Amino acid sequence: MKKVITPIAITAADSNSRTITGRIVTFEETGNASIGKVQFAAGSIQPRAVLLNLEHDRTRRIGKTLSIEANDKGIDATFKIANTTAGTDALVESQEGLRDGFSVEVYFDEYETLKDGTVRILKGEMTGVALTSEPAIRSARVAEVAATEGEEEISDSTIEPEAQPTEGEDEVEDTVKDASTAETVEAAQSVTANVNAAVGGWTTKPRLEFTAAKYLENTIRASMGDENARQYVAAADDTTDNAGLVPTRQLTEVINGLANTTRSAVDAISRGVLPDAGMSFEIPKITTMPTVAETAEAGTPSETDQASSFLSVTVKKYAGQQTFSVELLDRTSPLFFNELLTNMSAAYAKATDLAVYTALASGATADATTLTTYPTASELLGFVSRGAASVYSNTQGFARNILANTSQWANLMTLNDSGRPIYMAAQPSNAGGAVRPDSIRGNVAGLDLYVTANVPSANDTDKDDSMLIINPSAYTWYESPTYRLRADVIASGQVSVSVYGYGAIATKIGAGAFGINKT
Repeated sequence: MKKVITPIAITAADSNSRTITGRIVTFEETGNASIGKVQFAAGSIQPRAVLLNLEHDRTRRIGKTLSIEANDKGIDATFKIANTTAGTDALVESQEGLRDGFSVEVYFDEYETLKDGTVRILKGEMTGVALTSEPAIRSARVAEVAATEGEEEISDSTIEPEAQPTEGEDEVEDTVKDASTAETVEAAQSVTANVNAAVGGWTTKPRLEFTAAKYLENTIRASMGDENARQYVAAADDTTDNAGLVPTRQLTEVINGLANTTRSAVDAISRGVLPDAGMSFEIPKITTMPTVAETAEAGTPSETDQASSFLSVTVKKYAGQQTFSVELLDRTSPLFFNELLTNMSAAYAKATDLAVYTALASGATADATTLTTYPTASELLGFVSRGAASVYSNTQGFARNILANTSQWANLMTLNDSGRPIYMAAQPSNAGGAVRPDSIRGNVAGLDLYVTANVPSANDTDKDDSMLIINPSAYTWYESPTYRLRADVIASGQVSVSVYGYGAIATKIGAGAFGINKT
């Protein structure tokens, strides 16, 4: 199961009753989320009461669901805002357009990937909504922000209760504290304040709350002779004893240049749903066709019996595991667990895409013409023409896609005619397709281009099968949903999380791929 955070903008504001209203989910519209471009299918999320927080920080909750309703366009909700400083600030910021976005948090395990890489969610569970400053889907906006005091508080019955473990009379809050988003830092150490000797010496041990606003206020008051303010500034400026006043902040943004969930090899062939049981399955396949021939008058017709067999396909499991301490799960930011699942899903995508590419390369027909270097413009056209003819004659189906590794992709972008790029120019007179440096999709000589970085070492750079021409109907990738499994190890106090799924690559018709041949 994966998690997506999708920002959606707030729409309008007035000042009537401490509520914020707006569309939190828009169906069938693409927006930018935590995992990239996302689209929610109509009815993919069922409305449920959730808490409203600031910028996805679950320790900064500012409201509860007052009402929530779904229609064929999306989900609209009204939130009752708490009568706190943070809640009042949120109302003002929404009304002034400073923080005018809704961002919905959704766990999902049923989805499809569209050709442009958009993840289209088919079924998910909404777990939270945040008030944010960075909306993505402009069509969904807040309908009303109201800020009148004295309104009746929302009933807790609309919120599903969270487990609150207790010990005696002490309540333990079931949240994960994120130090990077804490608004204040409290100094528990002793602070000694020297007072005018005529009044009498005394010491205090205040528990100070350090914020930028309070520090500025007390700095001004101290300059005007306020002794209490001077004590505050003296304590705050002691960075040796109050190191928390100048903390190193950790952003919720995570840099990851090691993986993504793109599966170009899988996208370049046909897709199917894995049968519900078994570690293998069979597909009927025609092996002998009946014949028809010219027949003389009163002659005997041509007779050849049709014959068939069964293609057996093996199901493989693709799984990964991570084991970590329960302290890491309980006492750190929720960002850790979310990022872990995202990265494990990316690793799953890489493994399955590599399996498909390997199967395509191993079964591809090798081009009879060998090349010594990266193909020139004319050599590329020759490769495409030979590949299209080979695929059609062997499969009775057309070659529609060309799959290239990143090295061949780079070469495609250099091909030119007297200095004019063939595949990158917008409208050249000799346009042969479109290849872009910012997209792994394109078109080359009439074939849809797919670029993948998930290739084995035998096919990286300028090597055999580093470019494949494919009839997508000749190969099918059958796949189950991905699963997530968590196990707590009591003896060691550890947590194991596994992400896994099942897939099978079926080579339905031999010679459905044609590979470049290097000397």
